[in-house]
Amino acid sequence: MSSELARVIEQVEKDKGIQRAVIVEALESALLMAAKKKYGFEKEIEAHFNPDLGEIELFQFKTVVETVKDPDMEIIDGEARRLDPDVAIGDSIGIKLNSSEFGRIAAQTAKQVIIQKVRDAERDIIYNEFNVRKGEIVSGVCRRIEKGCVIVDLGRTDAILPAREQIPGEHFRAGDRVLGFLIDVQQTPRGPKIVLSRTCSELLVQLFKQEVPEVNEGIVQIRHAAREPGVRAKIAVSSSDPDVDPVGACVGVKGARVQNVVQELRGEKIDIVPWDADETRFVCNALAPAEVAKVLLDDEGHAMEIVVADNQLSLAIGKRGQNVKLASLLTGWKLDIVSETKMTKRLEDAKKLLMHVSGMNDTMAQSLYHFGYTVEQIKAADLDALAAVPGLNAEKAKELQASAEQLIESGKLKEIMENAAKEQQAQEAQAKLSTDQVFERLKAEVKAHEERSRAADAESKSAQANQGEQKGTT
Repeated sequence: MSSELARVIEQVEKDKGIQRAVIVEALESALLMAAKKKYGFEKEIEAHFNPDLGEIELFQFKTVVETVKDPDMEIIDGEARRLDPDVAIGDSIGIKLNSSEFGRIAAQTAKQVIIQKVRDAERDIIYNEFNVRKGEIVSGVCRRIEKGCVIVDLGRTDAILPAREQIPGEHFRAGDRVLGFLIDVQQTPRGPKIVLSRTCSELLVQLFKQEVPEVNEGIVQIRHAAREPGVRAKIAVSSSDPDVDPVGACVGVKGARVQNVVQELRGEKIDIVPWDADETRFVCNALAPAEVAKVLLDDEGHAMEIVVADNQLSLAIGKRGQNVKLASLLTGWKLDIVSETKMTKRLEDAKKLLMHVSGMNDTMAQSLYHFGYTVEQIKAADLDALAAVPGLNAEKAKELQASAEQLIESGKLKEIMENAAKEQQAQEAQAKLSTDQVFERLKAEVKAHEERSRAADAESKSAQANQGEQKGTT
């Protein structure tokens, strides 16, 4: 019997991966519960595993007294001395119980307790195993789909891939391989809940670690990553070794490395850009393949205004704004893309407004604009800061500030700005009208072309019919 119990403990330890101490504790708890049900819960009973005998022993503890008042809790001195000669009055002595006397119900109770303890231990092992793997890529097999969530078999347990964490347009069937990023592990009454994601940026980083040895070894660092899942992604990379090109290392020979990542992400396009400590250069790199002409920096608002050539505007913005959106997420800066034509017009409008300040000339207006001054800001500016603008001095700065104040308080600035806004609206309306006229002309040309085509088809059919009639007559 003892050797059989030892074999059971050893087998469960081996098969379930549960520590021996946990199994022994479960057996002790189960036998103790069965004993309490048989002998009574008020009795002081303990269960202990005897490794020498290989069995669990039950002991009922009683207090040694001269006169017994409660037989369940006390034992007479003479009887106690027969069990242990060294016992004294007031001591507690353990009396071994016969565990073989338990009936079928007690055995069933013990079995249920053991099963529950083993199950709890298994859950704890699985939770601890996957909790330390949080932030890693795990791979499994799609078992089934439940309300849009993919249930992934990881071997010892299941994980879920929620619908919100799936790449748009991606579909799985039972038996498909599923690779995901482990984002969360929760302990629930029904066991560990393991949550995977295929949309987070960390998945992209981990895939490059798998595909690019230089990234895994730390020679190439992925500084930042941004994704629009299933559509496009950008990563910024740098190298700690001047002899290693970080972009080339991630791309691989003939693009082999990056293509492996693209295939895993269902064709998601990936831009690999060099990271730069200079924020302005980094933003320019992030906007690739568009070429940047000028960058206007706003440190206070943590924003940049990017000026590009007119023919580069659509490329810089990207389809549905993808390029500028991902570049903004990658760099952490708020980006506004402006064409050179629009910037030139903005400069001209600003200069026109500044020229209404008495004593202003073209050179001063341009300098003030480049330093970010408007008429209102000239009025509120510190004289020393205003005098530091190239082309100005303390006397001229004071004169311009007085003129700006007079222009604002007289209401003329407001009137000028309202007239400029009306003129702008009129120009936009005229431009829209011109566009509509061109569209209408094109529609008329297309309609005329269709009518000519129909007429030509009708004429051709008529000629073929006449030829047929002539052949019939012949």
